[in-house]
Amino acid sequence: MNKDMSYDAVIERKKDIMKKAVGIDYEAYESGGIAFDYERMMRETGYTLQEMQDIQRETGVGNTPILELKNLTGLARKLAPKGKGARIFIKDEASNPSGSFKARRAAISVYHAKKLGYKGVIAATSGNYGAGVASQAAMRGLKCIIVQECYDSRGIGQPEIIEKARKCEALGAEVVQLSVGPELFYTFLKMLEETGYFNASLYTPFGIAGVETLGYEIAMQFREREGRDPDVVVATNAGGGNLTGTARGLIKAGALNTEIVGASVNLKGLHMASDKQFNRKSFTTGHTGFGIPFTTWPDRSDVPRSAGRPLRYMDRYVTVNQGEVFYITEALAQIEGIERGPAGNTSLAAAFAISQELDQDKIILVQETEYTGAGKHIQPQLTFARENGVKIMIGDPDHEIPGENIILPENPGLIKARDIDLNSLKKSYIKNCIDIMNVTSLTDEDIEFLSADTKSNADFVRDALKELGFNL
Repeated sequence: MNKDMSYDAVIERKKDIMKKAVGIDYEAYESGGIAFDYERMMRETGYTLQEMQDIQRETGVGNTPILELKNLTGLARKLAPKGKGARIFIKDEASNPSGSFKARRAAISVYHAKKLGYKGVIAATSGNYGAGVASQAAMRGLKCIIVQECYDSRGIGQPEIIEKARKCEALGAEVVQLSVGPELFYTFLKMLEETGYFNASLYTPFGIAGVETLGYEIAMQFREREGRDPDVVVATNAGGGNLTGTARGLIKAGALNTEIVGASVNLKGLHMASDKQFNRKSFTTGHTGFGIPFTTWPDRSDVPRSAGRPLRYMDRYVTVNQGEVFYITEALAQIEGIERGPAGNTSLAAAFAISQELDQDKIILVQETEYTGAGKHIQPQLTFARENGVKIMIGDPDHEIPGENIILPENPGLIKARDIDLNSLKKSYIKNCIDIMNVTSLTDEDIEFLSADTKSNADFVRDALKELGFNL
């Protein structure tokens, strides 16, 4: 008998489809309440750090260089108060085979798929991760399908996303391009079921653990180069895996005093699932439209429990505006001679501002860069924004309104890192746990889990619950 492939029927089967496509029994780590055994899941379904380094080395992933941005540091010091202006470095992840840190995530996922005997891999992604999966699949001899949310209802695609599709296709993947809306997840599930391919999700333990090598390398390289760990590491934050994996790697290296800062482009007011607003943003990842929802509810991902849990590791969360990222992208190219894509430059804009808060003997690192290409360049993006009714201006980025205008800073002194209230995000996450999981009572295990998942303590969790009117 033929299966019912209607939307409702496929969504109803998502749990079974995912279990077969990922090979993880997530229920084995559940407690029956809010808590689940995160560390056990990461330990039992993943690989050791040494194993991951060996796997990545086989396909040329990792061991990327660290570059000091002396000219940007000099500019920051001219703008900073006397004695301030930390040294700015980048970890040049564009050196990976597919051009971004996501090759690390893909390397472990694709290796695992091959090991388990899958004939191919599928990933739902706007692009950089898709390129990583396509590259690794080609090296491992597996088929690859990338499902990409690309167009609005008029059939108009963003230049950055189209560039990423070109990259995926160049690396041998079949790219399925869809318009914005719920059909992405439906199509993804349907293709997993029909092909029997492995779900190379961004949010499995394999994907997140693959980034641990990045954090570990950072500590080892700085100890060899500078004799110490960096004081601050800034990670562009979207779904949370980048920050989570990097932080876990730093912890495994013993870099316990390094401050972990998340950075996202401010797209407040733009709804990511809105057809009309889809093409009124100039950043397709690393923005608050992903960063905030995934921080306050990481399990919204395509697996039952996401391994990317940024609140566990984040010490500070800041936003920068679109115009500021465009400005710093051009500054990186013109005064450092390094041309890179927008995602890592989100963190670089934040690091440039934060550097001016820190003493000159401090070190701040942007932990990733990404390749650039035709659709990722500043001019195509600004032209596309203008064609979609967004005004391009020069002035004070504080006046930027996402979806209405992009304000390029009149001078670099206007670039700011604007803090998001982390305690507020933590309380929102706790509220989501209560509401979405529909619990009426909490165990000590639940309290302990929430404390760990919000990098807080039991008193903070209990106070947050009381504010919500939850009876303990």
